[in-house]
Amino acid sequence: MGQSLVQNYLHLVFATRYRKPLIDAIIETKLHEYMAGICDNLDSPAIKIGGHFDHIHIACSLSKKIALVDFLEELKKSSSKWLKKQGEKYENFFWQGGYGAFSVSPSQIDQLVLYIQNQHEHHQKMSFQEEYRELLKKYKVEYDERYVWD
Repeated sequence: MGQSLVQNYLHLVFATRYRKPLIDAIIETKLHEYMAGICDNLDSPAIKIGGHFDHIHIACSLSKKIALVDFLEELKKSSSKWLKKQGEKYENFFWQGGYGAFSVSPSQIDQLVLYIQNQHEHHQKMSFQEEYRELLKKYKVEYDERYVWD
């Protein structure tokens, strides 16, 4: 086979450090746009980016040219660096150390996009911690609660 054909759809989730509510309405859209640009630059186009005050969800297609850990490291590092320059309120911004990365079937992408799109409504009923535990259960990820939060 001469050609490498790859389609890796992912659902990425990560929070602000200590889940501080720093992603406010003033910066949210700009942050999502900036992160989408990073994804594009890494040949891993974002399909949808959303979240709430203390976390981000990204539906994207991971490039065959970059390892997941390298992609997330660059995405988090670059977006954090950018956000710190957006005003005094954000100068101490950090993402949490870890992340959730889940493979998604192509047939589920539209459903994931709707889920990400409705994050603000979703979090009227549920905290990020509750949501994340549900995602870990949905994606059948075993975890130790002692090491999930920072």
